[in-house]
Amino acid sequence: MVALTEEARMFEPIIPLVVFAIIATGTPGIATTLSTASGAQFGFRRSVPLMTGSATGLATVTGAAAAGLAGLLLAVPSLQLAMKLVGSLYLVWLAIKIGRAGPPNLDVTMAKPTSFLSGAGIQWLNPKGWAMGLGAAASFAALADGPGQLALLLGSTFGLAAAVMLSIWCFAGMVLARLLKTEWQWRALNIVLALVLAASIIPMWRGP
Repeated sequence: MVALTEEARMFEPIIPLVVFAIIATGTPGIATTLSTASGAQFGFRRSVPLMTGSATGLATVTGAAAAGLAGLLLAVPSLQLAMKLVGSLYLVWLAIKIGRAGPPNLDVTMAKPTSFLSGAGIQWLNPKGWAMGLGAAASFAALADGPGQLALLLGSTFGLAAAVMLSIWCFAGMVLARLLKTEWQWRALNIVLALVLAASIIPMWRGP
């Protein structure tokens, strides 16, 4: 029991990061919309290149953003508190945006499944992905000992979270269309996700 408790304490600091990554990659956006539409039109197997490319693209974007910002924070330690504040404000802004969002736009017409490179390019050219990486790096820099470690941590976390969440959206494309028929149902879901995201900010400010 003691061993399990110690192990749980080891992973406790990264729980807010995991929550942030899951919600940030799972809420309606370009990648989720394309994955959902692709799943509805082509099925899960033919949508794998799109989802894999998108997850890989987000992993590289967040990793690159984290490495650059982590280097700056290490060079000027006094910036850590300010950057943590900026990151928290970004998460609050994102939570508000999520809470006010309506249903995703599934009116996407594709003649053929999107390729791996196209899926990655969606993330490389999406300012939201870079802003997400910078916001996460500013908020979770204390979880790593250096730029490389932070880049690896954020890249792997966001990449895995994106792979899981995009798979869920793809698989649930037609199911969600049947279950969530009204705008208020989508809004209720987004409000819940927004509240969970906002709550994930609190543990960041606990402890040293």
